[in-house]
Amino acid sequence: MKHTLSRVTRAVALSAVVMMVAVGCATDSEGASGGELGEYDLSGLEIAVGSKDFTEQLVLGEIMVAAFEATGADVDNKVNLGGTVVAREALLNGDIDVYMEYNGTGWTVHLGQEEPSFDPDELTEGVRGLDLEQNDIRWVSRSPFNNTYGFASSPELTESNGGVFTMQEMADYMAANTDTVLCLESEFPDRPDGLILFEEATGYTVPESQVTILDLGLIYGETADGNCDFGEVFTTDGRILALDLGLVDDPGVMILYNVSMTVRDDLYQENPGVFDEIADLILSPLDNELMSELNKRVAVDGEDPEDVAVDYLVSQGLIDG
Repeated sequence: MKHTLSRVTRAVALSAVVMMVAVGCATDSEGASGGELGEYDLSGLEIAVGSKDFTEQLVLGEIMVAAFEATGADVDNKVNLGGTVVAREALLNGDIDVYMEYNGTGWTVHLGQEEPSFDPDELTEGVRGLDLEQNDIRWVSRSPFNNTYGFASSPELTESNGGVFTMQEMADYMAANTDTVLCLESEFPDRPDGLILFEEATGYTVPESQVTILDLGLIYGETADGNCDFGEVFTTDGRILALDLGLVDDPGVMILYNVSMTVRDDLYQENPGVFDEIADLILSPLDNELMSELNKRVAVDGEDPEDVAVDYLVSQGLIDG
């Protein structure tokens, strides 16, 4: 049963049965998606979908494009706009209607708030209420995955530890081994959501002698090669899996960065229940492991984000293959 009116109404005339069968087959193959998203009809809706310019955002953007196309919406693909400021301004200005944003970014950057909650639901609800009130932006649904700052250990060090480190074990190891090399990008030691949170949680102040500053893109490979014992990472980066790094277990130290679909409220009001349900369908399966795997397929294996997005929707039964 469709959630709105049927997209196609066919008039069948006895004299044109054969022709109508052919046309019907062509229409089904081109326009109908099957899967759960095929139960929604957004035909006539025009929606511009954007994203930021890094791997995870490209995948999430293309997931939205394919999902909305599956409902019959007229989609303007503006994936890969630029950085956070560019994507947010495009949303506020009406150049795009929707993109995926992180709750920690929403709270601290877009809304200028301090002391974010470490409960993902509470943080998202706080952002949701303020952004709607101040900017007419809706935060719809929330991903299980949390792409926050973290640390990874080299494969050799992880093995010698008997498995992944906890943050406290990492701190204890560094305290006991003064020649430990911790690789960080240049801003991390001074960021309020950076190294200070690790130091406050573990009680260990990292001396400058243990810190090596590198470009973030180099840290993954240098850690894999053992030149860094520990390295700063983003926790859903596909290179963690690809390089067999040991992601240090975070008990809730670093600020949260779950994503929601951020939508202009004027567009949301046209189909409020539908936007909620579609966002839930595409975000609810995305835990850290799955999002990391999708990122790896693009960043490491070289697959096209559009192909990875479609494969994801097919694998979840949201569209037909």
